[in-house]
Amino acid sequence: MAYFDLPLDQLTAYRPELRAPDDLARFWSDTLAQARQHDVDVVLDPVPTGLRTVQVYDVTFRGFAGDPVKGWFVRPANDEVVPTVVEFVGYGGGRGLPHERLAWASAGYGHLVMDSRGQGSGWGTGGGTGDPHGSGPHRPGFMTMGIEAPEHHYYRRLYTDGVRAVDAARAIPGVDPEAIAVTGVSQGGGTTLAVAGLADGLVAVMPDVPFMCQIDRAITITDAYPYREVVDYLHVHRQAEQRVLDTLAYLDAASIARSASAPALFSVSLMDQTCPPSTVYAAFNHYGHPEGSEIDVFKYNGHEGGEGYRWPRQLAFLERVLRARPRG
Repeated sequence: MAYFDLPLDQLTAYRPELRAPDDLARFWSDTLAQARQHDVDVVLDPVPTGLRTVQVYDVTFRGFAGDPVKGWFVRPANDEVVPTVVEFVGYGGGRGLPHERLAWASAGYGHLVMDSRGQGSGWGTGGGTGDPHGSGPHRPGFMTMGIEAPEHHYYRRLYTDGVRAVDAARAIPGVDPEAIAVTGVSQGGGTTLAVAGLADGLVAVMPDVPFMCQIDRAITITDAYPYREVVDYLHVHRQAEQRVLDTLAYLDAASIARSASAPALFSVSLMDQTCPPSTVYAAFNHYGHPEGSEIDVFKYNGHEGGEGYRWPRQLAFLERVLRARPRG
């Protein structure tokens, strides 16, 4: 690995014009209105795990088009009303197993881990949510699945599931509905930013090395997958560039997150060839709630980012935000 993108002094000032469609807000408001025609219909099934300090539930809720979406909800083994963190998973992964994610519950929070529809077979310990919606011709992967139009694209469904996961968390007994934060790494970070721009009333947003930001730049400066999927598609569909870029503009998390209203803690790695640092800074510098928002910079890391060093920073950030919020 080596530095390949803009130097840090230019990154901190990097605020490019984003390729945002004029009807971006309407596209998403219509999408969410359609999804909310279905009750979120949260089902919680207790899971016997042998863990004594937490309670674990297998969660099902209704996401895009009313489709069932799986998740885990882990919370402290008490009756207190808890703030809750909703987590979105990285590309190719699924919700895994509940004992793999105990930190938030151990710190006194609820923790809802959302499964990624149609994924969960690339790494980790699997997922349990299908994606019943079809697609036109696409390069294997998710970046060009439904690339013919934004209303058909995979990430329209995933981001909608993410907003509905926030709705689901608020409907769970024992969760403080006014104290919901969102987080995720890579694809999960991009979904975090999209949800930040689409869901009302979040208290904090914590995206790590986020994917799906300034996509039109990313596909031209890195050969790494998953962005390379778009290049592979255009390598074959030589006349489709405008259509592809127009579709992806509706799914660009940097543009969507300009409407965010909660403080954020970002992270970026300066040697990250999967999610180039300039694309992360494009999202950070356009982020809708700059006051109180921060970014942690890992100068000598690639896409692994801060790994285990991130969670203590996130915990401290979230607790500071919760202490500072106005009390009714």
